[in-house]
Amino acid sequence: MGIADFVSDWLIDNLGSRKKKKRKPNQTVEIKVKMDCDGCERRIKNAVSSVKGVKSVEVNRKQSKVTAVGYAEPSKVLKKVQSTGKKAELWPYVPYSVVAYPYVAQAYDKKAPPGYVKKAPQAFPVDEAPDQRLTMMFSDENPNACSIM
Repeated sequence: MGIADFVSDWLIDNLGSRKKKKRKPNQTVEIKVKMDCDGCERRIKNAVSSVKGVKSVEVNRKQSKVTAVGYAEPSKVLKKVQSTGKKAELWPYVPYSVVAYPYVAQAYDKKAPPGYVKKAPQAFPVDEAPDQRLTMMFSDENPNACSIM
């Protein structure tokens, strides 16, 4: 924040009768879009950058991914991309390192970019499942396991 912002905020708070607008939180919106050529990439980038609140747009044609950073709603950005005539959806993948079971049938996707798997509830550990420490406590592979068994 600069001095001008500070002074204008102070003047509005103390002297002005206008109400302050609450600012939406800064967020990153990731969208999967099939792009074939430079023209598609340029058209999508121009469309997304025209959305009110978007500060920066990054297009990765190899991963079919568009990343928009700013104060815009994800639904508005998605609708703007779909208005270009391209099939688009919110980014359905998560990094491979985040998932506990990456080779579950619904999570593993051959079309996913390298290092990513599909965001599926079966890939994440279940809260009710026994903890790994407890199952290793009685394992034959554990040298410090219970000797009673």
